[in-house]
Amino acid sequence: MPAALRLSIITLHAALFGLVGAALCWFGVQLLWLGGSPYYAMAGIVLLFSAMLIARRDRRGYWLYVLLCLGTIAWALWEVGAQPWGLIARTAAPLVLLVPLSGVAFWLKPMTWEPRSRWAPLWIAVGAMALLSGGWALIREPAPSSARPAAAFAPVGKGDWPNYGGGWKGDRHSPLAQITPANAGSLTRAWTFRTGGIDDLGNNSRFTATPLAIDGTLYLCDPRNRIFAVDGSTGRQIWRHDPKVNASKAFSIVCRGVSHHASADAGECASRILEATLDARLIAVDAATGRTCRSFGSDGSVDLLKGVSTRFDGYYYGTSPPAIIGDLAVVGGYVIDNQRLDPARSVVRAYDVRTGALRWVWDAGATGRAGPGDRDGLFSAGNPNAWALFTADPALGLVYVPTGNSSPDFYGALRTEAAERYGTSLVALDAATGAVRWSFQAVHHDLWDYDMPAQPALVDLPSQGRKPTPALVVAGKTGQIFLLDRRDGRPLAPVEERPVPPSSIAGEKTSPTQPYSSGMPSFAPPRITERAMWGATPVDMLLCRLAFRRLRYEGDYTPPSREPFLFSPGTFGAINWGGVAIDPARRTMIVNSSNMPFVGQLVDRAQADAEGAAPYDPDAGRAKQSGPMPPMPMAGTPFGLRLRPFLSPIGFPCLAPPWGRIAGVDLRARRLLWQRPFGDSSGNAPFGLALPVGIFNLGGAVTTGGGMTFIAATTDARIRGFETRTGRLLWQHDLPAGGQANPISYAARDGRQMIAIVAGGHGSLRTKRGDYLVAFALPGRPDSRAGERQRGR
Repeated sequence: MPAALRLSIITLHAALFGLVGAALCWFGVQLLWLGGSPYYAMAGIVLLFSAMLIARRDRRGYWLYVLLCLGTIAWALWEVGAQPWGLIARTAAPLVLLVPLSGVAFWLKPMTWEPRSRWAPLWIAVGAMALLSGGWALIREPAPSSARPAAAFAPVGKGDWPNYGGGWKGDRHSPLAQITPANAGSLTRAWTFRTGGIDDLGNNSRFTATPLAIDGTLYLCDPRNRIFAVDGSTGRQIWRHDPKVNASKAFSIVCRGVSHHASADAGECASRILEATLDARLIAVDAATGRTCRSFGSDGSVDLLKGVSTRFDGYYYGTSPPAIIGDLAVVGGYVIDNQRLDPARSVVRAYDVRTGALRWVWDAGATGRAGPGDRDGLFSAGNPNAWALFTADPALGLVYVPTGNSSPDFYGALRTEAAERYGTSLVALDAATGAVRWSFQAVHHDLWDYDMPAQPALVDLPSQGRKPTPALVVAGKTGQIFLLDRRDGRPLAPVEERPVPPSSIAGEKTSPTQPYSSGMPSFAPPRITERAMWGATPVDMLLCRLAFRRLRYEGDYTPPSREPFLFSPGTFGAINWGGVAIDPARRTMIVNSSNMPFVGQLVDRAQADAEGAAPYDPDAGRAKQSGPMPPMPMAGTPFGLRLRPFLSPIGFPCLAPPWGRIAGVDLRARRLLWQRPFGDSSGNAPFGLALPVGIFNLGGAVTTGGGMTFIAATTDARIRGFETRTGRLLWQHDLPAGGQANPISYAARDGRQMIAIVAGGHGSLRTKRGDYLVAFALPGRPDSRAGERQRGR
C-alpha cells in the first residue's frame, strides 16, 4: 500500500478518535458537574491522548486505546452486570473501532518490547470480533419453530366473535381448538380484504378496528365509519354501508369497531349492527342487508351531541362501539385532550336498541338526572371522559365504564368534584337505571393522562368450597393490574396506597398517595436511573445521561412543573386500549406492554400564547407545521404544555431495551409465568435492521381453546403466535401494513378456525398505513374423519 495512503488512513483514525474524545470530554465534564458518571470525561481524556499518539504514528496510542476498551468492559459490567443490551450499548462501538485500528497498528512505530508480540494486534482484533459475535448471540431472538405439514384436522362447529372483546365477558378468548401448538406453525394466509378509500385521510387516521364474526360473516368499520359485511370463508364483500360521515373535523380519525344486537322479532333489522360515528351519531343498520334501520332514532340515527355541545366542532364524537346489554346500547364518547378547559360535556347514555329512545344518562356531576342539567340545556361541565370500551355483565345487571380525565390532563386545579371522584376510575353502573353501584379509582387526581384505556375483562375465579368468585381484571396505563370483585369493586388482590411526590405549582394539590396493586404482577416500568440510559453510540448515551440529569424526576408520579419533568410511563402508557386476554380454562392472562417515558413542561400562559398555542380549530384545516411545534394550548388554564417522548438526539429511546414485552400471568397463583421481549426494530431502525429489542406496541391479543395466543400490535408489522402457557414463539407472518389492532378467532362456514386482523397502521406510531383485513387458517380443508380417527385412538 502506498505510504501516502497509509498516512491518510492513520490521520483519519486519529481525527475520528480526537473528535469523539473531544465530545466525550465536553459533555462528560458537564455530566460530572451534575453528579453523573465520571467515566465519559475520563474516557474522553484517554481518547484525546490516544488520538495525539496515533497522529504521531506512535503505537502507544493503539495500546492506550486497548486499555480503554478493557476499562470500558469492566465499567460496563459494573454498571449493568450481564444485561445484554446494556453491555452492547457500552462496549459495541469501542470494540468495532478496535478492529480496523488493530490493522492500522502495524503501520505505527513499534515499541522496544514488541518483537515477541508482533502479531498481538491481530489477535486483539479477533478477540474483539468474537466478543461482538457473542453479544449478538445473546440478544438474537430464536426463530419460530419450523412449520410442519398440518395433519388432517376436524371441522369446528359454531364459533362466533359477537362482541368487541369476544364473548360478553370481554376476555378476548375463543374456545375454538382446531389450531394448536402442534400445528400452528403451518398457518397460512387464507384471504385478504381491502376496504379502499382511506388514502386521503392523512397520518392522523388509524384503521385499528376489531371485527365481529356472526354466523360466518365478519362486520367491521373503517376510519370513514363505513361498515362492511365480509364472508368469513372467502373475504368476499357481502355489503357496504356508507353513512357519509364528514371526517374532516375529527381530531383523531378512528373507529374501533361496531356492535351487534339480535332480537326474537322477525323481519328487517331483527339482527342489526350499531356504530358510534365521527360526527357524533349512533346509527343502526340491518345486519343482513346493510340498509338503514329507519325506525331507529331519526331515520336510522341518534344525535349524540344533544346535551353535550351546542354545535359539532370536532371536540366530541364516538370512536368505540356501544356496549350491548339486553335491549340497551350504552355509549360514551371521545373528548379531545389538552386543547381547552371543558371542550364538551362528557356523559354515558343508554339508548333503546330498537327505537333509539334515550333510557338513562350517567351525568357524573348531576347524578340522578336523566336530561341536560344546566341552564344552557347541557349536561354538567367537567365530567371525566369515557372514550374506552365498556363491558356489560347481564348476570349482575352492570355496565363497567373505564374513565379518563376531564380536559386538560396535566393541570387539575380547576377540576370539579365529580372529576376528582370518578376520574381515571372503573365505574359500575346499574344497567337498568344508570345509577352508580360502585367505583374504583386507579389514579387519584390524575395529572399524567393515565386514562383507564382498556376494556375490563371478566373472569370467574375458583373459591375453596364455594361458587366461583365473579372477578374483573382492569389494566391501566400505569402498568398496574387490578383484580376486583365485579359485584362490589372490592379488591381480590391487595391494593396499597404509597406516598408520591407533591406538586410545586401554586394551587395544584396532588394526591399524597397513589394505589399500587401489590397482589398482582406489575408491568409498570422500574424507577429510572442514570445507569438505565441507552444509546446507539457512546456519545448518544452520554447525551441521554446529560438530559436525564437536567430533568426533574422524582420517580413514579413526578408531578408536572415549569421545569422539564420526566414521567414514566409516558402518555401511551405501559398498557393501552389493547387490554389483556384471558384463557379461562388455563386461568392464564396475556399482557403486552411498552416502556416509553415522556418529557413534559408547563409553559406560562403568556409565553404559550406568544409561541402560537391555539386550541384546535377544525374549520382552519390541518396546516402543515413549519418550525418548532407550539405548546398544547390547555386554554382556560394558567399554562400550556410541551410534551414529547424521551429520545436521544438521533431519535433512539434513551432507555435500554426491551421497549416492549409480552407476558403470561397465572391467575390462580397471581404470579408471572413467563415474560419475553416482544417485536423487533425492523419497522423503526434504518435500512429495516431487525434487532430483537422488544418494540413499542398498541393493540391486544386473542387466546384460543387450543392453547395458542395470537397478537400483532408491534411496529414491525408482524402477527405472531405464542403458546399460551409457555410463551414459546411458534409462528409469525408479515402483514401488509401496521397491525395496531386486536385480532379475533372465529369459525368459518367451511369448518376452519380462522385468525383475522385489521392491518391499517397507526399515525402516532408511524407504522405503514393500509386498508387490509387479513385472515389466516391451516392449509387444506377440514376432514370430518379426522375427529373420528382422533376419538378412536
